[in-house]
Amino acid sequence: MERDKEKAKYRNSSSIRVELAIIFIILMVVTIGLYWIVNTLFLEKYYRLEKQRGIVKAYENIDSLAEKEDMQGEVFQKAFFQWCAAGNLDAAIISPSLDVLLSSEGEDALLVRRLLDHLFDKDDRPALLTTEKYVVRNSRDPRMQMDYLELWGSLKGGDIIIMRTALDSIRESAAISNRFLAYAGFFMIVVCAIIIWFVSKKITSPILDLAHISERMAQLDFEAKYTRGGSNELALLGKNMNELSEALERTISELKTANAELKRDIALKEKQEAVRMEFLSSVAHELKTPLALIQGYAEGLKDNVNDDPESRDYYCDVIKDESGKMNQLVLSLISLNHLESGEDALTFERFDVRELIEGCIQSNMLFIKQNGIDLSFSAEQPCFVWADEFKVEEVFMNYFSNAMHYCQAPPASDRGEDEGKRIEVKFALRQGKVRISVFNTGAPIPEESLPKLWDKFYKVDKARSREYGGSGLGLSIVKAIMEAFGREYGAINYGNGVEFFFELDSAAEP
Repeated sequence: MERDKEKAKYRNSSSIRVELAIIFIILMVVTIGLYWIVNTLFLEKYYRLEKQRGIVKAYENIDSLAEKEDMQGEVFQKAFFQWCAAGNLDAAIISPSLDVLLSSEGEDALLVRRLLDHLFDKDDRPALLTTEKYVVRNSRDPRMQMDYLELWGSLKGGDIIIMRTALDSIRESAAISNRFLAYAGFFMIVVCAIIIWFVSKKITSPILDLAHISERMAQLDFEAKYTRGGSNELALLGKNMNELSEALERTISELKTANAELKRDIALKEKQEAVRMEFLSSVAHELKTPLALIQGYAEGLKDNVNDDPESRDYYCDVIKDESGKMNQLVLSLISLNHLESGEDALTFERFDVRELIEGCIQSNMLFIKQNGIDLSFSAEQPCFVWADEFKVEEVFMNYFSNAMHYCQAPPASDRGEDEGKRIEVKFALRQGKVRISVFNTGAPIPEESLPKLWDKFYKVDKARSREYGGSGLGLSIVKAIMEAFGREYGAINYGNGVEFFFELDSAAEP
């Protein structure tokens, strides 16, 4: 509907069609008018010249035939009358003794009288054409009140001839011709104007289509195409516009794609810059506390704040402990950087993950017992998987270490008499994958924090992380390792605690 309205707008506007029709009509009117003016001014003169040529030609034919044939003979007389009739001439031949030898009309006294006037030079009108043999001039018959074109002269045999033709018929013919031209010209102007109006539509319709297409192209709408076909210049222009439309569409599409990629690159760069700044800020924050402690206790030792050996040992232990945390942070950062950059090569091998987990648990049993944690791990049969054994150990130890440090007894209202701190390590085999999960009782993680757990230096409880030396990089390392494996990992909240899990490819025992 909108396109039809747009086309109607072009048709209703002052278009080239109207201008073209007006120009052609004006040209036609001017042409016919000029032709009518030329016809009015020069047609009669042209007729006179043609009559003059005709009467001279008739004289020359008669003079030539008079030399060969007898004037009284049938051949001469037949030719004489034919030439007079063809040229609408009155003619008479008179002997030197003024005897009429031959006349085209029965009444010949008038012609003889006119001849005598010429002979005695009683006609004072100027001659139109004078030669040695004849004279041509205009004359007027007072009795008939008519104008004539006359020729009189001598023939080769010595006889005298006079010939004349009426000029009033020329004027009448010219007037009739002018009137006919005026009527015919007006009729032709009307007919041609109608024809031009419809023909101009055929010419201008493709131009209007091209204008409509160009307007849509200006609005970045490249669906419109020129479909009239043909082989003229407009068809060639339409074809070129179609090609231009396709080229513009491709170019704009490429520009939009490049622009989108540029925006993504800029956004990614900004994100990376923000991550870098956050990373530097987090590293500085993590290093600030141990460095301040090391500096403070070192200055205390130097200034002998406490001279007793126990105080000095305590200061040295703090410095050693904080130095160890800093060293662990640096090692974790190096490990994470290697994993994310792909520099840390993975070595996949078949091993018993149950045995690996048992070893990890045994190395932490003292801490578990000291903190009164009830550990549940039941895996009586070997569980073989395909993975990098050292990386799997790192993933499990991150989960297990978090579970030990964050394990809490459920609130008194939600637990039984004997229920306290509890950690559960489970195996689940499904669809060729082994899911290993570590659950610990305690407060669930806030839902808005779950996606952020895997970010560098993110800590849900910063006070407790600092208390047991957590840097906020453990789960980031887990994320990097599991994404390198291409396997699932995650965290699930429960009413009485949190479960962390990861999956590995199962390798059944041969």
